[in-house]
Amino acid sequence: MRIGDAAAAAGTTPRALRFYEERGLLPPPLRTPAGQRDYGPEAVARVRVIRDLLALGLTVEDLRSLSDRLGLLGGLPPGRCRNQDGDTSGAGVITRRLAALDAEIDRLTRLREELAVRTFGQQ
Repeated sequence: MRIGDAAAAAGTTPRALRFYEERGLLPPPLRTPAGQRDYGPEAVARVRVIRDLLALGLTVEDLRSLSDRLGLLGGLPPGRCRNQDGDTSGAGVITRRLAALDAEIDRLTRLREELAVRTFGQQ
């Protein structure tokens, strides 16, 4: 399918597909004889995974370090994020993101408690 159709199927824009390709998150698609990009269903599934992971707070750079494993997450059910040798070195990216989320939850919890005490005299 052409770039516009693939982008619509993945819930994004053609510009985003080109960006993901430029950054190494999406392998270059096949080209039609006219030179247009030709995406298959696996590319659409991969873009959905990329968008989901970005929405969870991972960065493009985080995903670049996991790019060889992104295809594993597009299946139903999603596979574990390991490379073919069973290596889980990409888990560091996820561990750092989880730690950042935990720190933010702690900060927000303290802020909420402080606001409750100042406003209502209670926790």
